[in-house]
Parts: sequence; C-alpha cells; structure tokens
Amino acid sequence: MPSTTRYSNLFPWSRTERGQGFFVPCINTDEVRQAGLNEALRNRIMNAKAYVAIKDGKIGVWFSR
Repeated sequence: MPSTTRYSNLFPWSRTERGQGFFVPCINTDEVRQAGLNEALRNRIMNAKAYVAIKDGKIGVWFSR
C-alpha cells in the first residue's frame, strides 16, 4: 500500500473544481493512481477519476472530477 504522506502534496484536490483535472507525471502509475484517489476521498471528493495518460511525452496519471 502506498504511503499517502509521501504523495499528499502532489494532489491539489482542494483547488480542483468540477470539470477540471490535473496531471501527475510518474513511473509507478498504479501506486500514484491509488494514492491520488485515496487523497480525494480524504478531501470528500466522491466523483474523482484517474486515468493513466501521456502528456508532453511524459507518462503519468490524469486526475479529474
């Protein structure tokens, strides 16, 4: 299980409104995806979604709500 304290500052859920999203570049997409969705639940965001994506040639996870 990923350490959420290690990732908690990567996810700007409090500043993300409905219809918006953000990209987190990473190598271990499964770990970051799970940590991001867990952080969304801690922020009481129930409609969060996470997709493995490539942006500007970098692999990572696109989070949206």
